[in-house]
Amino acid sequence: MTGMIQFLTRLQLMLQKLLMAVAAVFLVAMMLMTCTDIVMRKLPQCKPLPGVFELMGLFGSMVVAFALGYTQGKKDHLAVDILTNRFPLRLQKMLEVINRLICMAFSILACWQVCKIANNLCRTGEVTETLRMIYYPFTYGVAAGFALLAFVFLVELLKVLAPGQELQP
Repeated sequence: MTGMIQFLTRLQLMLQKLLMAVAAVFLVAMMLMTCTDIVMRKLPQCKPLPGVFELMGLFGSMVVAFALGYTQGKKDHLAVDILTNRFPLRLQKMLEVINRLICMAFSILACWQVCKIANNLCRTGEVTETLRMIYYPFTYGVAAGFALLAFVFLVELLKVLAPGQELQP
């Protein structure tokens, strides 16, 4: 069991790094577009860049979705455990299992529902208003972010259930 957990942990870290690298590219693109748009608005002979508002929304969704799994894996989120830390270890472990199961189920449900929306957008050929860009690749990207989040919860669940394994706070 330990070998499988180590493999899944390495796979999780690899996927987290990959999605974070893609998120970083989107974030840099957002920064460059915003700065360029601001400069273009200030210059007398220039017009603002068309479609920047659309791209900010699409790229922003990628940044947030791709950071979900990384943030959970690194525990870079807010957690209030002042009460549960006083519980007996057995109860703490049981609560961790329940928590991971609920969070994993929610992430899988979110991934499934976002995939349904992406399939619909792909089938209908829906595009953005200004740039006429297709929506569905970005929607599938959001689904991928939730899929990775579910995978992270699965690995954490296996670590909690494995004998001798401790989940890092």
